[in-house]
Formats: sequence, structure tokens, C-alpha cells
Amino acid sequence: MENNPWTIINEKKVYDNKWINVTEYAVINPSGGEGIYGKVHFKNVAVGIVALDDHEQLWLVGQYRFTLNQYSWEIPEGGSPIGTDPLVSAQRELKEETGVSASNWKHLLTMHLSNSVSDELAVIYLATGLAEGKAEPEDTEELHTKQILLEEAWQMVENGIITDVMSVAAITKIKLMKVLGQL
Repeated sequence: MENNPWTIINEKKVYDNKWINVTEYAVINPSGGEGIYGKVHFKNVAVGIVALDDHEQLWLVGQYRFTLNQYSWEIPEGGSPIGTDPLVSAQRELKEETGVSASNWKHLLTMHLSNSVSDELAVIYLATGLAEGKAEPEDTEELHTKQILLEEAWQMVENGIITDVMSVAAITKIKLMKVLGQL
């Protein structure tokens, strides 16, 4: 069952920038038919952070997402170049986006974000022992931050207000950990 049932006949790079590249493959699929398959390769590992304080408040970052053509509330997120320690990148992203630093870090989740069309990998951390500072977002970002109770964040997930997959998964995991007494 773990053998690859796909045969690649040839491949063609159709797009490339500093964040992603897109390749189109001519393939023979598992049922023996010929076809094409497109793959988006990400040049960074996605990192996300649940920054949770002693009062069960977490930080959210709001921004307008070009791809969705809508505003989105999310946990702090960013990219970690392949070959870089994702934890170091997560620490940098949390500080950049919120101004917050943390003394305690715990791996929370590793997941593939859209494995039918991309190879994007995400690593999410829980950050505690928080200290506030000054945010330093990138020039291309127009961010808003807010602190809300974990329960409020959970309600935003439940009501479809938070839809970003990394945020949904991370907040759900933290909520489950609280219910199970692991938080």
C-alpha cells in the first residue's frame, strides 16, 4: 500500500518565484490512465504560534488576504526557509508580528496544509511565559493584533470567523488540551 502507484512521464516547470514554484507533470495515474497533475512546491516551511498568557488569552493577527479577497484573523504565522530551524523562525515571526517574546516553547502540531496540490509543511508551536514588546512587521504587511480569551478564539473557529487552517487546527488542539487537562 505504501508503493507509489503514479508514473511520471515528464515534467515542466510553469512558474517560479522566491516563495513557490509550480510544476505540471504528465502522468499515468493509479488506474492506468494518462493525465496531468500540477504541484505547488513551497520554498519555506509555514510556522505558526499560539502565544498563550497566564490568563488563557492568546494573540491573533488580522490582515487582508489577497488570495481570499477578504480580511482574516489568524494566529501569528510566517515562513521558515528550508534548512532553517522552524522554532527560530517562529520566535522571529512572533516578535515581528506582535512584539511578543516567549520564554517557553512547545511543539504543538506538524501538518501538510493542502496535500492534494502542494507540498507545504506547517509546524505550529505553543509559546508561553510571554513578554510584550514592540511589533516590527515587514514593509509588505498591514497587521492588526489583539488578545482574546481562548474560549473566544474557539467561538470564532466554531462560527467560521477564523478559517485559516493553521489557526483552526492550533486553536482546536489547545482547546482539546484544556478539556483533557493537559494545559
